[in-house]
Amino acid sequence: MTRSPGLSQWQQTVSRHMPHLSKPQVTVLALWSFGMVVAQSCGLTSVSASLAPLVSRKEAALRQQLREWCYDAPRKAGSKRGDKRRSLDVTTCFAPLLGWVLAWWPPVERRLALALDASTLGQRFTVLCISVIYRGCAIPIAWVVLPATSKGAWRPHWKRLLTQIHAGVPSDWTVLVLADRGLYARWLYLHIQSLGWHPFLRINQGGNYRRAGQACFRPLAQLVRLDGQSWSGQVTCFSSPQAQLDCTLLACRDAGHTDPWLIVTDLPPAAADIAWYGLRPMIECGFKDTKRGGWHWEQTKMSDPARATRLWLAIAVATLWVVSVGGQAEVSMPASMLDDLPALHVARRRATKRSRPRLLSCFRRGVLVIVTTLIREGVLPSSAFVPEPWPKRLDIHLLPPIQHKQRQKAA
Repeated sequence: MTRSPGLSQWQQTVSRHMPHLSKPQVTVLALWSFGMVVAQSCGLTSVSASLAPLVSRKEAALRQQLREWCYDAPRKAGSKRGDKRRSLDVTTCFAPLLGWVLAWWPPVERRLALALDASTLGQRFTVLCISVIYRGCAIPIAWVVLPATSKGAWRPHWKRLLTQIHAGVPSDWTVLVLADRGLYARWLYLHIQSLGWHPFLRINQGGNYRRAGQACFRPLAQLVRLDGQSWSGQVTCFSSPQAQLDCTLLACRDAGHTDPWLIVTDLPPAAADIAWYGLRPMIECGFKDTKRGGWHWEQTKMSDPARATRLWLAIAVATLWVVSVGGQAEVSMPASMLDDLPALHVARRRATKRSRPRLLSCFRRGVLVIVTTLIREGVLPSSAFVPEPWPKRLDIHLLPPIQHKQRQKAA
């Protein structure tokens, strides 16, 4: 079987960062993720059709190989004849995935922002996902796929996912874990703390708080009532004894939002910036890249959560790849020449001095760079992460409004 140099190069990269997988598992994971980028889809038929000419194989045979990679061992071909077949345990890949990200991370940057959220696919699946936040994108590193209509608490799933990736981060790193109001729970805050990481969780304004050294609780809704008002300090949040939480409370109200930002964290007030919560909505961009904005997972015909969980591994690896390439390409773009223009130049007079929004996401840019490089040179572009500084200004009015759906209780 012949292969393109780029595919062989990519298989070596996957093998290096996933050393615990068997050679057949690495081979098919590389095929899946490489084919997704070429096809710009995670659809089995599209990926098979894109790969078949590159590996000089019949499309039907390749399609069956890719399909069986998602199967449990008893469903694989040859299992009834007694051939040894292995089911892929995706959970063993979570810590290596995070380690892969950090291997391409700059050594001088030892901070990491993780976001937790849930995404649904119609009435079939609910995906609980933890992602690395990077340059307006989100890279899935741990997830569980559940039937959308199944009952039960999410608590054991979130705790297990966080614990599974903990080994992937050196102990001296600063890790910020962000989640929206629908996922807040006291046990989640405490579990993140127990891992040595820092919770950065948004809460609803319906509860009460008590400032350190005071005896009375006050409504959270009265903490910041004017646009532009902000506050931070040590408090006890929530008045009921079983829900009380000693923490730092960060609060801010902005004219562009109906409700204020109320963030609880264990960082001291002087060491925490509420603007960091602006990183959390990037996981929504990650879900968009997984679906209609990138891999088109919304078109999948899968109905088995176990198979979807394995497909998500290929989606995660492909996302990691394209975002790393896209971010590096973004950094290498020419810088603004505004400062070099004459003082009275028309461009200087019209400049707003505000950061321009990205015209192309790092995800999309990465796909284009990889595909064009393969066409032109037949090899892969280099990959590395170049993280942006965490936000220091509360430009939340620049963020797109997020529609908050009713979510299942976290506890």
